[in-house]
Amino acid sequence: MTVETKLHLIGNAHLDPVWLWRWQEGYAEIKATFRSALDRLNEFPDFVFTCACAAYYKWVEENAPEMFAEIKQRVAEGRWVITGGWWIQPDCNLPSGESFARHSLYGQRYLLEKFGVMAQVGYNVDSFGHHGMMPQLLKQGGMDYYVFMRPGAHEKTLPHDLFWWESEDGSRVMTFRLADSYGNWASNGMEDKIISHRNVAVASGHAFMSFYGVGNHGGGPTIENLKLIHEIQQRPGLDDIQLSSPNHYFSEMREIDPDIPVIKDEMQMHAVGCYSTHSESKATNRRVEHRMLTAEKFSTFANLTLGLPYPLEALNRAWENVMFNHFHDIMGGCSIKEAYDDGQEFYGESLSIGAKAINAALQKISWSINTMKPGVKSLSKEKDWQLWEQDDLGSPLVVFNPLSWEVEAPIAINKKLAGVTDAAGNPLPIQTIRASRTNTSDKWDTLIMGRIPAFGYQVYWVYRDKACDPMEPKGAVRAEGCFLENNKLFVELDPDTGYIRHVIDKLNGFREVLAGDGAVPIVLDESHSDTWGHGLTQYRDEWGRFCNAELKVLETGPLRATIRVISHYGNSVLRQDISLLHDSSNLHIKVRLDWREHHRMLKLAFPVNVEQPRAVFEIPYGYIERPANGNEVPGQMWVNVSGNEPGTAEGIEPSVVFGLSLINDTKYAYDVLDNELRMTVVRSPIYADHFGERDEQSEYMDQGVQEFIYILSPHAGSWQDSGVVRKAYELHTPLQQVWETYHEGNLPQVSEGIVISAENVVAVAFKPAEDGNGWILRCNETYGREVETDLVIPVLNRSWRSTFGKCEIKTFFIPALEHEAIQEVNFVELKNINEREMSNED
Repeated sequence: MTVETKLHLIGNAHLDPVWLWRWQEGYAEIKATFRSALDRLNEFPDFVFTCACAAYYKWVEENAPEMFAEIKQRVAEGRWVITGGWWIQPDCNLPSGESFARHSLYGQRYLLEKFGVMAQVGYNVDSFGHHGMMPQLLKQGGMDYYVFMRPGAHEKTLPHDLFWWESEDGSRVMTFRLADSYGNWASNGMEDKIISHRNVAVASGHAFMSFYGVGNHGGGPTIENLKLIHEIQQRPGLDDIQLSSPNHYFSEMREIDPDIPVIKDEMQMHAVGCYSTHSESKATNRRVEHRMLTAEKFSTFANLTLGLPYPLEALNRAWENVMFNHFHDIMGGCSIKEAYDDGQEFYGESLSIGAKAINAALQKISWSINTMKPGVKSLSKEKDWQLWEQDDLGSPLVVFNPLSWEVEAPIAINKKLAGVTDAAGNPLPIQTIRASRTNTSDKWDTLIMGRIPAFGYQVYWVYRDKACDPMEPKGAVRAEGCFLENNKLFVELDPDTGYIRHVIDKLNGFREVLAGDGAVPIVLDESHSDTWGHGLTQYRDEWGRFCNAELKVLETGPLRATIRVISHYGNSVLRQDISLLHDSSNLHIKVRLDWREHHRMLKLAFPVNVEQPRAVFEIPYGYIERPANGNEVPGQMWVNVSGNEPGTAEGIEPSVVFGLSLINDTKYAYDVLDNELRMTVVRSPIYADHFGERDEQSEYMDQGVQEFIYILSPHAGSWQDSGVVRKAYELHTPLQQVWETYHEGNLPQVSEGIVISAENVVAVAFKPAEDGNGWILRCNETYGREVETDLVIPVLNRSWRSTFGKCEIKTFFIPALEHEAIQEVNFVELKNINEREMSNED
C-alpha cells in the first residue's frame, strides 16, 4: 500500500558566497559544502540534495573538476537536484528587468550544457523581497514554480503558503513560501520543526515542504540531521515523511491540483533599508547594466554591417561579473566593507569591457561613413592642433543613439566652436558652456541640441571659425537671480533655503506643480535601524534640514540655463545644479553631495499639487501602483505621483488629470505619503550591523562625495501620458560621440537602425543568438496597454508585425537566413511552447 506523502524534507545548503566574508572564502566554502553533500549521498542511499546557482557549479568545474564529475553523475541519477535557474540568488528588486533575463539566459544554458537539465523551480530562499513581475520572468526563464521565504508571515499575510502567483501580464507560477528557515544550524529544534510542518500539511489537505541543512556559510545536511529524520520516520504514523526535492513536491502538487488561491501582488517587505544602502555599488550597477546593452547593440550593428568580430566571450564574462554582484547580500548593501572593494573590481572589469566594445564598434562604423569634402586631397593638420578641419570645411562629429526611438538631447562638444550644422547642412543654435578642463584660456565647450535617429547616428559638422547663422532656438531659456524660465516652465527658487518654491506648468493652464517647497533636503534619524532596516516599514523621524543656501547663476541660455544651489547640514554639503533646457518641460538637477553624517538618512521631498494621489513605481520590466502610506519601498528608474485637481469634491470618482514624474540615475528607494514624494538619497548605517554592539571602531557607509542626477517632469493626464519611460531610458543611455576626419566610406551620414511603430514598445536588447545562427531582439510593453506594432530592422532586411499584451516581454529570434521565419523564444532562446511564428512582410 502506497503511503501518501505529507511532508517533503528538502536537504539543501544555503550558500552566501559573500556576506560577512569575501568571495574567496565563499569560493572555498562552496567546494567544501559540495564535497559534504556528495559524502551524504554516499552514506545515505535515500538522501536527496538540492542546490541552486549556476555560478557555484562553474566555480567547482573550474577548480575541482573531479568533484564536478561526481556531481554530474548524481544529477543524472536524480539524487542531486538543481533548482534556481539563475546565475546566483539575486536581490529580487534591484537588478533591471533585462538583468533577470540574463540570469536565466546564462544560468539555464550553463545547466543545460553541463548537466543536460534546466531548473524547473525558481529558488530564492534568502532574498529580501520579490517584485510583482517575477512570475513572467520565471516563466520566460523556463521555470514554472518558485520557492521563497521572505517576507515571512509576520511581514506579509498570505491566505496560503502554496499559491498561484500572477504578474500583471497574466503569467502564473505555482509558488511556495517557506514557513520558517531554509535550514537548521543544529538538530536542536529540528524535530519540533518537522512535526509542526507535518501538522500544517495535515491541516492543509495536501503536502508541505520543510527545508533542513546548515546554511548561510554553507554546510548542508549533517549526519546527525539524517539520523534524526530516519528515527522520526520509524515512529508510528509518521511514515508519510519523505526525503525529497522541490521538483518532486511541485510535480506532486501539479498532479493533485489542490484548490489554492491566485495572488496578484508583489511579495514585500522584509528589509526596507536595503534599497538605499551603499550608494556606490547601486550607482555602478545601474550604469553597467545600461552600458552592457549599448555595447551589445553597437557590436551587433558593426558586425552585421562591417564584419567586425563580435566580442562574445568578453561580454559574457562581463555579464557574469554583473550577475554575481546582484547577489542579495551584495546588492542589498548588507555585506562587510571589504566585499564592496571586491564588488567594484567586478563592476570595473565589466565597465571596461563594455567601454572597449562600444568604442571598437563606433570607431568601425564612423570610419566607414563617407565624410569626404570636395577639395580635400589628403589629411593635414595646419589649421588646429586638435581638429582635422581644412580651410572652413568643418570637422565631422558622429553622434550615436542606442535607443529604439529618435532622441532629441543636448550634446556637449569638447571644443569652443563658431558654428555647427547637421548632416543636411542646417545651422544649429549653439551655446558656449564651461568645460571640465582649465587649460590656460581653453576651458570652454559648445552645447547643441541634436536629433539622432532610432538606434542610429547622425554626422554633425563643427566649425572652429566659421559662424553658421542659425535661427533663434524655439522656446529659448533664461536664468536670472532665483528664476529659470522657458516657453513651458517657470521655476522660482527660495534665495535663503535654495528649495524650489514654484514650478509653473505654462502648457497646462499655468498650473502650480508643487503644493509647497520642493527639493527639500530632509535629514532623518535612523539610529534605531540596523543595516537592513529589519522590523521597519518607514523612515520618517526628521532630525533637521539642509539650509544656509548660496545661489549662483551658472548658465543663462539660450539652450540651457542653470542655477547652482549650495546648502549645508552639520559637516555635510549639498550642491544642486538646477537646469532647464530650451523648449523643455523637464527640470534637470545634477547633485554633488559630500555626506559626513552617522546614523542619518537624507531624503529629497516633493509635495505634488494633486488630491487623491496615485503612486506608481517602475519595477523590473514593469510597474506597480502602491498605496501612498509613507512606507519605504524599492523602485527603479522612475516614480510618478498623479491625481485630481485640488479642490475636487469628496466622493467624486478619481480621474487623474495631472502629475509629476521623478527620474533618477542611481537611486532605488522612495516613499510617498499622501501627495508628498520623497526620494531616499543616502543612508549612513554601520557596515553589516545586525543590531550589534556599536563602538568607536565601527565603520559607516557612504561617507564622502557622491554624484547623481534626477529629473522632475510635470505632465497632464496619467503617468502613461507623461513619456516617463522614454525619458528614463534617455537619462540612463547617453548619446555616444566619435570625432572623425575626412574619408571615403560606404555608409551614409545619417542612419536609422530600427523602427517600432508603437510608442509603448521598447527594444531593450539586440544581440547575436547564443547558438550563433541568427539574432535576438527583446522588446517589452511599458504602459500596461495591449498594442499591435510593426517592427523593422533595415540592416537585416526584416520587418514583421506583433501584438503585445499588457506588460508583455517578447524575445524574437531572427534567423540568419532571410527565408526562415522569425520566431518568438523565451529568455533561454528556446522556442515558447506555442512556437508562434511571425510572417515576413518584406
